Amino acid sequence: MIHESLQRTEKLVQQLGKKLQQAQKDNETLQSELVSLRNQLEAKERTLEDFKNQIKIAKLVNSIPVEDLESAELREKINNYIQEIDNIIAYLSE
Repeated sequence: MIHESLQRTEKLVQQLGKKLQQAQKDNETLQSELVSLRNQLEAKERTLEDFKNQIKIAKLVNSIPVEDLESAELREKINNYIQEIDNIIAYLSE
């Protein structure tokens, strides 16, 4: 009777050990997934900040009064710079 009880206890300990190993593997997987998701979130936040800055710059450019040809040329140059910066950001994001 003690022998049977001991065997059942050993079997339960083995099952518990297997469950513990699986839980540890699951924990490691979830932790690495969490790190990956945090990195993705940071990247998206940086992209969002870039877009906010682009909007601010565009508003600034549009607020420049167009009184003569030089102002129009300046506005066009700034818009071209913004587009070039956008292209660089998109390239670096890849």
